[in-house]
Amino acid sequence: MRERKRKLLTLFLPVLIVWVLDQVTKHWIRYAMEYHRHDVIEGWLAFNYTQNPGMAMGMDWISTPVISVIAILATIGITIYLLKTLDIARLPYLFFMGLILGGALGNITDRLVMGVLDGYGGVLEGRVIDFIHFNLTISGYPVFPYIFNVADIAISCSIVAMLIFHKRILPGADEHPEGGMAASGSVRAMTDADSSSKKGAALSDPASHKAGNATSPDSPEAKS
Repeated sequence: MRERKRKLLTLFLPVLIVWVLDQVTKHWIRYAMEYHRHDVIEGWLAFNYTQNPGMAMGMDWISTPVISVIAILATIGITIYLLKTLDIARLPYLFFMGLILGGALGNITDRLVMGVLDGYGGVLEGRVIDFIHFNLTISGYPVFPYIFNVADIAISCSIVAMLIFHKRILPGADEHPEGGMAASGSVRAMTDADSSSKKGAALSDPASHKAGNATSPDSPEAKS
């Protein structure tokens, strides 16, 4: 029982921390208008406040409410799976999945409330707030032409870490109490969940979007 509580804390504490940091920073940038276009480190890092109605990288070929529903269902599905496989999950895996769920929840919160708060739509029609922009250019070409937020950082870094260290993070066959076929099936199931989490994170704007495709609050579309 103590080990289960430890695993639950490892999973849900990152969720809470990422969600709070994401929402606090978005609330701050939303009202700190003097920072909507602000150079933090000139030529390297800037704040460029935008609102993204679509998916990652500015893709908007699916309506915002549909994207919101898909993101919510994916997040719920991943959470249920993690709780059902908690006994065989390693702590690092739960930690990184907690970061992903926290990031997904942060962007989902925007989709649920921003349309109502800003008066341009209803529940599920909200645009995700993004403002962090690495604006370094080489020979006139941007190195990373996307604007993102704290939630996106948590999601992207967690996915990269799990891809690099997946052999250490996913449970091995010798760690399953029943061993053999049961352990092999559990590892395959967790690998499938890892893949599903990346899809769910992508639907929640994990990798950020192109600045050119993002919707600025000063644009006609944002005011409509």
